[in-house]
Amino acid sequence: MLAQAATATQPQLVHYIPIATTALSAIFCTILLRRYLKKGRGTHLLWWAAGVFFYGVGTALEATITLAGNSILLNKAWYIAGALLGGYPLAQGTVYLLLRRRTANVLSLISVPVIIVVAIFVILSPVNLDKLEPHRPGGAVLAWTWVRACTPIINLYAVLFLFGGAILSAVRFGRHAATRHRAIGNWFIAIGAILPAIGGSMAKVGIVEGLYIGEFVGLILIWIGYAYCVQKRSAASWSGEGDRAVNIDAGVAA
Repeated sequence: MLAQAATATQPQLVHYIPIATTALSAIFCTILLRRYLKKGRGTHLLWWAAGVFFYGVGTALEATITLAGNSILLNKAWYIAGALLGGYPLAQGTVYLLLRRRTANVLSLISVPVIIVVAIFVILSPVNLDKLEPHRPGGAVLAWTWVRACTPIINLYAVLFLFGGAILSAVRFGRHAATRHRAIGNWFIAIGAILPAIGGSMAKVGIVEGLYIGEFVGLILIWIGYAYCVQKRSAASWSGEGDRAVNIDAGVAA
């Protein structure tokens, strides 16, 4: 009990991991934006850049809470950036790769308002001050518990397209030796995508440290996957290969 109390009041080494994750997010986001500007097209890249940006915002808030202490404002901002926007834009980028543009636009028109409405509910929610920990953010602060029940739906959408799409792409690309590097890249992306989700589940039961580790390792794996996916390949790589593969650069690398 004493050890748990000390952890709640004093930040440990693991609580500083978000600082490194934020730095990596800033660099990765810049790389994605430069890729988009270089190609001049690729809506999925913009969505992915937005996803990595909000990923970094969430970890930056975690770092701020560790260094400066928690507050209702910081905790609610963290919940919006992490629980609502941590995976959704990344998944929406996959939607623009996997589905027809018209279908992807329709899904955006449906899902974006949902995100906005839930975010407004988070802002308006009364709070349980006794649940506010000095150096650890948590969703338990929100008194409207039904708001927290909305986030699994959003996260399920993110997992379906981000994790599921990467798995589908890995299987498709794995059928041909010339595109094996993209299969490997998508496996990295799939694993990297699921780790923050696992960490988020741990955070819901009060183990926010699991989220910090999952975010850090997950982002590194996604970045490694990206590096594999954008490797130059021979002209034979796409000989007879018509799949609209689900990886973050599939539509614009040619």
